[in-house]
Amino acid sequence: MKTTTDTSTTGRLSTMAPERQAFVLLRTVFTVAPIVFGLDKFTNILTDWTTYLAPVATSVVPVTPQTFMYMVGVVEIIAGIMVAVRPRFGSLLVAVWLLGIIVNLLVLGEYYDVALRDFGLLVGALALNRLAPVGSWHRRR
Repeated sequence: MKTTTDTSTTGRLSTMAPERQAFVLLRTVFTVAPIVFGLDKFTNILTDWTTYLAPVATSVVPVTPQTFMYMVGVVEIIAGIMVAVRPRFGSLLVAVWLLGIIVNLLVLGEYYDVALRDFGLLVGALALNRLAPVGSWHRRR
């Protein structure tokens, strides 16, 4: 009598293979976080996001810092949705986006701690990309 659990149909995180657990956790975080941060660009509840913007950004794109942050928010929301729908592509979009944020912070010459944190997130996004299947997990297994 075989008593193994088919995790592809149960969906319970505790019974999934470790690589599947890692994929689900990373996909969840990289879906929720960009969407929340993107929405907050419109409300500034978590922080005043314009303080993290290097002045050179608004000289390249001639808009007010807040308008620039609105555009950033839209991109972040789209990136989060892409991670949910197409994790292989979305994870790369998030990684590139984080690289842009890191460069911005280094150009600003402040918030090196945030730049380092975002580098860790970039590595996590790349790990998600490596774990994300080309098709669905059901077809891969």
